[in-house]
Amino acid sequence: MYLDELRSLLVRHARPDWTTAIDGVLISRVERSDPPSLSMSGTVLAVIAQGAKHLALGERVYEYRAGQYLVTSVDLPVTGHFVDASPEHPALGFGLTLEPSAVAELLLQAGPGDIPRAGGGASPGIAVSDAPDALVDAVIRLLRLLDEPRDRAVLAPLVKREILWRLITGEQGGIVRQLGLADSSLSYIARAVRWIREHYAQPFRVEDVAQLAGMSVSAFYRNFQAVTAMSPIQFQKQIRLQEARLLLATRAHDITGVGQSVGYDNPSQFSREYRRQFGAPPSQDAARLRRSVSPAAIVP
Repeated sequence: MYLDELRSLLVRHARPDWTTAIDGVLISRVERSDPPSLSMSGTVLAVIAQGAKHLALGERVYEYRAGQYLVTSVDLPVTGHFVDASPEHPALGFGLTLEPSAVAELLLQAGPGDIPRAGGGASPGIAVSDAPDALVDAVIRLLRLLDEPRDRAVLAPLVKREILWRLITGEQGGIVRQLGLADSSLSYIARAVRWIREHYAQPFRVEDVAQLAGMSVSAFYRNFQAVTAMSPIQFQKQIRLQEARLLLATRAHDITGVGQSVGYDNPSQFSREYRRQFGAPPSQDAARLRRSVSPAAIVP
Protein backbone atom coordinates (compact mmCIF):
# COMPACT_ATOMS: atom_id res chain seq x y z
CA MET A 1 0.00 0.00 0.00
CA TYR A 2 2.77 2.44 0.95
CA LEU A 3 4.71 1.83 -2.26
CA ASP A 4 1.60 2.31 -4.42
CA GLU A 5 1.06 5.82 -3.07
CA LEU A 6 4.77 6.56 -3.19
CA ARG A 7 4.92 5.59 -6.86
CA SER A 8 1.87 7.73 -7.64
CA LEU A 9 3.40 10.79 -5.97
CA LEU A 10 6.74 10.32 -7.69
CA VAL A 11 5.14 9.98 -11.12
CA ARG A 12 3.03 13.09 -10.59
CA HIS A 13 5.85 15.33 -9.41
CA ALA A 14 8.84 14.09 -11.41
CA ARG A 15 10.68 16.76 -13.41
CA PRO A 16 13.37 16.32 -16.08
CA ASP A 17 16.02 17.89 -13.81
CA TRP A 18 14.93 15.79 -10.77
CA THR A 19 14.32 18.90 -8.59
CA THR A 20 11.20 19.63 -6.51
CA ALA A 21 9.70 22.61 -4.70
CA ILE A 22 11.13 21.28 -1.42
CA ASP A 23 14.79 22.09 -0.86
CA GLY A 24 16.99 19.02 -0.78
CA VAL A 25 14.32 16.67 -2.16
CA LEU A 26 14.90 14.96 -5.51
CA ILE A 27 12.63 12.76 -7.60
CA SER A 28 13.99 10.52 -10.33
CA ARG A 29 12.03 8.99 -13.18
CA VAL A 30 14.27 6.99 -15.52
CA GLU A 31 12.81 5.33 -18.60
CA ARG A 32 15.85 3.50 -19.97
CA SER A 33 18.75 1.48 -18.62
CA ASP A 34 21.80 3.45 -19.75
CA PRO A 35 25.34 2.09 -19.34
CA PRO A 36 26.93 2.70 -15.93
CA SER A 37 28.28 6.23 -15.45
CA LEU A 38 30.69 7.75 -12.94
CA SER A 39 29.47 10.52 -10.62
CA MET A 40 29.74 11.78 -7.05
CA SER A 41 27.36 10.31 -4.51
CA GLY A 42 26.74 13.28 -2.23
CA THR A 43 25.49 12.61 1.32
CA VAL A 44 21.98 11.37 0.71
CA LEU A 45 19.07 9.08 1.46
CA ALA A 46 17.66 7.35 -1.62
CA VAL A 47 14.45 5.30 -1.58
CA ILE A 48 13.47 3.21 -4.61
CA ALA A 49 9.75 2.87 -5.31
CA GLN A 50 9.97 1.05 -8.64
CA GLY A 51 12.79 -0.62 -10.53
CA ALA A 52 16.34 -1.12 -9.27
CA LYS A 53 19.74 0.52 -9.31
CA HIS A 54 23.26 -0.89 -9.23
CA LEU A 55 26.02 1.16 -7.62
CA ALA A 56 29.75 0.37 -7.46
CA LEU A 57 32.20 1.91 -5.01
CA GLY A 58 35.68 0.59 -5.58
CA GLU A 59 35.35 -3.18 -5.42
CA ARG A 60 32.00 -3.08 -3.61
CA VAL A 61 28.78 -3.39 -5.57
CA TYR A 62 25.41 -2.37 -4.12
CA GLU A 63 21.95 -3.08 -5.46
CA TYR A 64 18.79 -1.48 -4.14
CA ARG A 65 15.29 -2.22 -5.35
CA ALA A 66 11.69 -1.16 -4.74
CA GLY A 67 11.08 -1.00 -1.00
CA GLN A 68 14.75 -0.50 -0.14
CA TYR A 69 16.81 2.54 0.74
CA LEU A 70 20.45 3.54 0.38
CA VAL A 71 22.37 6.04 2.51
CA THR A 72 25.73 7.66 1.77
CA SER A 73 27.68 9.45 4.48
CA VAL A 74 30.58 10.79 2.39
CA ASP A 75 30.69 12.37 -1.07
CA LEU A 76 32.28 9.49 -2.99
CA PRO A 77 33.06 8.71 -6.65
CA VAL A 78 30.66 5.93 -7.62
CA THR A 79 29.57 4.18 -10.79
CA GLY A 80 25.86 3.49 -11.12
CA HIS A 81 22.91 2.87 -13.38
CA PHE A 82 19.26 1.92 -13.24
CA VAL A 83 18.35 -1.54 -14.50
CA ASP A 84 15.15 -2.87 -16.10
CA ALA A 85 13.85 0.66 -16.76
CA SER A 86 11.52 1.38 -19.69
CA PRO A 87 8.86 3.98 -20.65
CA GLU A 88 6.17 1.46 -19.69
CA HIS A 89 7.85 0.65 -16.35
CA PRO A 90 10.17 3.52 -15.37
CA ALA A 91 12.49 3.40 -12.39
CA LEU A 92 11.17 5.75 -9.69
CA GLY A 93 13.07 7.07 -6.71
CA PHE A 94 13.07 9.62 -3.92
CA GLY A 95 16.22 11.39 -2.73
CA LEU A 96 16.93 13.60 0.29
CA THR A 97 20.19 15.42 0.94
CA LEU A 98 21.56 14.65 4.42
CA GLU A 99 22.99 17.69 6.22
CA PRO A 100 25.58 17.06 8.97
CA SER A 101 24.28 20.06 10.97
CA ALA A 102 20.77 18.59 11.03
CA VAL A 103 22.13 15.23 12.22
CA ALA A 104 24.15 16.93 14.95
CA GLU A 105 21.10 18.89 16.14
CA LEU A 106 19.00 15.75 16.52
CA LEU A 107 21.79 13.92 18.33
CA LEU A 108 22.06 16.78 20.82
CA GLN A 109 18.30 16.73 21.46
CA ALA A 110 18.06 12.96 21.90
CA GLY A 111 17.52 11.68 25.40
CA PRO A 112 19.78 9.22 27.25
CA GLY A 113 19.38 5.77 25.76
CA ASP A 114 17.49 7.01 22.68
CA ILE A 115 20.47 6.47 20.39
CA PRO A 116 21.92 2.96 19.90
CA ARG A 117 25.51 2.55 21.03
CA ALA A 118 28.01 3.21 18.25
CA GLY A 119 30.48 0.56 17.17
CA GLY A 120 34.22 1.12 16.92
CA GLY A 121 36.04 2.30 13.81
CA ALA A 122 34.75 3.87 10.63
CA SER A 123 31.72 2.42 8.85
CA PRO A 124 31.45 2.03 5.07
CA GLY A 125 30.39 5.22 3.33
CA ILE A 126 27.40 3.49 1.67
CA ALA A 127 24.82 1.02 2.96
CA VAL A 128 21.53 -0.52 1.77
CA SER A 129 18.58 -1.75 3.86
CA ASP A 130 14.92 -2.60 3.54
CA ALA A 131 12.84 0.54 4.14
CA PRO A 132 10.62 0.20 7.23
CA ASP A 133 7.00 1.30 6.93
CA ALA A 134 7.55 4.25 9.27
CA LEU A 135 10.28 5.65 7.02
CA VAL A 136 8.27 5.21 3.82
CA ASP A 137 5.22 6.78 5.50
CA ALA A 138 7.27 9.86 6.42
CA VAL A 139 8.62 10.11 2.85
CA ILE A 140 5.05 9.97 1.51
CA ARG A 141 3.90 12.72 3.86
CA LEU A 142 6.80 14.89 2.74
CA LEU A 143 5.91 14.35 -0.92
CA ARG A 144 2.24 15.11 -0.25
CA LEU A 145 3.33 18.62 0.70
CA LEU A 146 4.22 19.22 -2.94
CA ASP A 147 0.45 19.43 -3.44
CA GLU A 148 0.00 21.69 -0.40
CA PRO A 149 1.99 24.91 -0.94
CA ARG A 150 0.33 26.69 2.00
CA ASP A 151 1.58 24.08 4.47
CA ARG A 152 4.91 23.28 2.82
CA ALA A 153 7.15 25.91 4.42
CA VAL A 154 6.06 25.02 7.96
CA LEU A 155 5.60 21.26 7.75
CA ALA A 156 8.36 20.16 5.33
CA PRO A 157 11.21 20.86 7.83
CA LEU A 158 9.34 18.89 10.49
CA VAL A 159 8.84 15.85 8.27
CA LYS A 160 12.48 16.03 7.13
CA ARG A 161 13.51 15.84 10.80
CA GLU A 162 11.28 12.81 11.27
CA ILE A 163 12.87 11.08 8.26
CA LEU A 164 16.32 11.85 9.63
CA TRP A 165 15.34 10.52 13.05
CA ARG A 166 14.07 7.29 11.47
CA LEU A 167 17.47 6.92 9.80
CA ILE A 168 19.48 7.76 12.91
CA THR A 169 17.64 5.17 14.98
CA GLY A 170 17.32 2.62 12.18
CA GLU A 171 19.40 -0.25 10.87
CA GLN A 172 21.97 2.03 9.21
CA GLY A 173 21.87 4.64 11.96
CA GLY A 174 25.56 4.21 12.75
CA ILE A 175 26.50 5.52 9.31
CA VAL A 176 24.11 8.48 9.49
CA ARG A 177 25.04 9.39 13.08
CA GLN A 178 28.70 9.74 12.15
CA LEU A 179 27.71 12.63 9.86
CA GLY A 180 26.86 14.72 12.91
CA LEU A 181 29.76 13.75 15.16
CA ALA A 182 32.71 16.12 14.86
CA ASP A 183 35.06 13.62 16.50
CA SER A 184 34.00 10.51 14.56
CA SER A 185 36.37 8.58 12.32
CA LEU A 186 34.09 9.49 9.45
CA SER A 187 34.57 13.22 10.05
CA TYR A 188 38.35 12.81 9.82
CA ILE A 189 38.09 10.80 6.62
CA ALA A 190 35.59 13.29 5.18
CA ARG A 191 38.16 16.03 5.81
CA ALA A 192 40.75 14.07 3.84
CA VAL A 193 38.25 13.32 1.07
CA ARG A 194 37.50 17.03 0.70
CA TRP A 195 41.20 17.86 0.55
CA ILE A 196 41.88 15.27 -2.16
CA ARG A 197 38.90 16.45 -4.19
CA GLU A 198 40.07 20.06 -3.99
CA HIS A 199 43.70 19.18 -4.87
CA TYR A 200 43.14 16.16 -7.11
CA ALA A 201 45.55 17.38 -9.81
CA GLN A 202 48.45 17.61 -7.36
CA PRO A 203 50.65 14.69 -6.28
CA PHE A 204 50.58 14.07 -2.54
CA ARG A 205 52.05 11.83 0.12
CA VAL A 206 49.63 9.70 2.11
CA GLU A 207 51.58 10.65 5.24
CA ASP A 208 50.75 14.33 4.72
CA VAL A 209 47.03 13.71 4.19
CA ALA A 210 46.95 11.44 7.24
CA GLN A 211 48.43 14.28 9.28
CA LEU A 212 45.80 16.64 7.88
CA ALA A 213 43.12 14.18 8.99
CA GLY A 214 44.64 13.94 12.47
CA MET A 215 45.42 10.22 12.25
CA SER A 216 48.44 7.97 12.19
CA VAL A 217 49.26 6.66 8.72
CA SER A 218 48.12 3.12 9.55
CA ALA A 219 44.83 4.28 11.15
CA PHE A 220 44.19 6.71 8.31
CA TYR A 221 44.76 4.10 5.61
CA ARG A 222 42.58 1.53 7.41
CA ASN A 223 39.70 3.95 7.97
CA PHE A 224 39.94 5.51 4.51
CA GLN A 225 39.70 2.03 2.97
CA ALA A 226 36.73 1.16 5.20
CA VAL A 227 34.77 4.27 4.21
CA THR A 228 35.66 4.63 0.53
CA ALA A 229 36.50 1.02 -0.48
CA MET A 230 39.73 2.27 -2.08
CA SER A 231 43.14 3.64 -1.19
CA PRO A 232 43.78 7.41 -1.14
CA ILE A 233 45.72 7.16 -4.42
CA GLN A 234 42.93 5.14 -6.06
CA PHE A 235 40.43 7.73 -4.83
CA GLN A 236 42.48 10.51 -6.39
CA LYS A 237 42.57 8.62 -9.68
CA GLN A 238 38.79 8.25 -9.68
CA ILE A 239 38.38 12.00 -9.12
CA ARG A 240 40.89 12.82 -11.85
CA LEU A 241 39.16 10.62 -14.40
CA GLN A 242 35.72 11.95 -13.50
CA GLU A 243 36.89 15.55 -13.85
CA ALA A 244 38.57 14.69 -17.15
CA ARG A 245 35.32 13.24 -18.46
CA LEU A 246 33.46 16.43 -17.56
CA LEU A 247 36.09 18.55 -19.30
CA LEU A 248 36.05 16.39 -22.43
CA ALA A 249 32.37 17.16 -22.94
CA THR A 250 33.45 20.67 -23.98
CA ARG A 251 37.12 20.12 -24.95
CA ALA A 252 36.87 16.99 -27.04
CA HIS A 253 39.74 18.03 -29.34
CA ASP A 254 42.22 18.76 -26.55
CA ILE A 255 42.82 15.30 -25.08
CA THR A 256 46.40 16.03 -24.03
CA GLY A 257 45.47 19.36 -22.44
CA VAL A 258 42.61 17.78 -20.49
CA GLY A 259 44.89 15.04 -19.23
CA GLN A 260 47.47 17.55 -18.07
CA SER A 261 44.87 19.74 -16.36
CA VAL A 262 43.74 16.86 -14.14
CA GLY A 263 47.28 15.78 -13.24
CA TYR A 264 48.45 13.39 -15.98
CA ASP A 265 51.86 14.31 -17.42
CA ASN A 266 51.92 11.17 -19.57
CA PRO A 267 49.23 11.19 -22.33
CA SER A 268 49.54 7.44 -22.85
CA GLN A 269 48.92 6.72 -19.18
CA PHE A 270 45.92 9.09 -19.22
CA SER A 271 44.41 7.39 -22.27
CA ARG A 272 45.07 3.91 -20.86
CA GLU A 273 43.52 4.61 -17.44
CA TYR A 274 40.60 6.50 -18.99
CA ARG A 275 39.79 3.59 -21.28
CA ARG A 276 40.04 1.12 -18.41
CA GLN A 277 37.57 3.22 -16.39
CA PHE A 278 35.04 4.17 -19.08
CA GLY A 279 35.42 1.43 -21.68
CA ALA A 280 36.52 3.73 -24.51
CA PRO A 281 39.48 6.02 -25.23
CA PRO A 282 38.97 9.73 -24.39
CA SER A 283 38.24 10.84 -27.97
CA GLN A 284 35.52 8.25 -28.53
CA ASP A 285 33.96 8.78 -25.12
CA ALA A 286 33.91 12.55 -25.62
CA ALA A 287 31.91 12.12 -28.83
CA ARG A 288 29.48 9.84 -27.01
CA LEU A 289 29.11 12.34 -24.17
CA ARG A 290 28.14 15.13 -26.54
CA ARG A 291 25.34 12.99 -27.93
CA SER A 292 23.91 11.98 -24.56
CA VAL A 293 23.87 14.18 -21.45
CA SER A 294 22.12 12.87 -18.30
CA PRO A 295 21.61 14.26 -14.75
CA ALA A 296 24.77 14.24 -12.66
CA ALA A 297 23.18 13.13 -9.39
CA ILE A 298 23.41 9.44 -8.63
CA VAL A 299 20.39 9.25 -6.40
CA PRO A 300 17.70 8.28 -5.87
